[in-house]
Amino acid sequence: MFSRNLIPVWIGIILLSGMFLMGQEGWCPPPGTLADVLGVSASGEEGAYTFSVKVISPDTGCSQYADWWELLTPEGELLFRHILLHSHVCPPYPNPFTRPGGPYPIQSDQTVIVRAHMNNLGYGGAAMRGSVASGFDPAPDITGDFAPEVETQEPLPIWCPF
Repeated sequence: MFSRNLIPVWIGIILLSGMFLMGQEGWCPPPGTLADVLGVSASGEEGAYTFSVKVISPDTGCSQYADWWELLTPEGELLFRHILLHSHVCPPYPNPFTRPGGPYPIQSDQTVIVRAHMNNLGYGGAAMRGSVASGFDPAPDITGDFAPEVETQEPLPIWCPF
């Protein structure tokens, strides 16, 4: 007979098992793939929005890691870049991970493209397009050759501590 008193114990076991499995090599992106933007949300007010960007990347350490995510216009103009301060090697760090940045002077109906960058592989992973007002959807037409000239624009990472 199953005791209701054991439900919290079983929930804890299930959650810990999931955390353990996600930290295993098979649950991490394979090395050599690109950083993908999995989700974008925004909060704040008109002209001062903070974006939270969910990224998954095949980080192996400072030699290969997602070093930033950025906001661009549909024409490819760099609006803002959020530098990621360290690699997210899986395990021990959670991958995918979400990092906020802002506030940025974006209008609620302004369409932006959000993409991530790998320090050694560049652009080319999954990007998203949308606005604060309408939300964000995958942008499969945004490939590694979209606006490559912004890769060398400031700000750029200074170093990778780990």
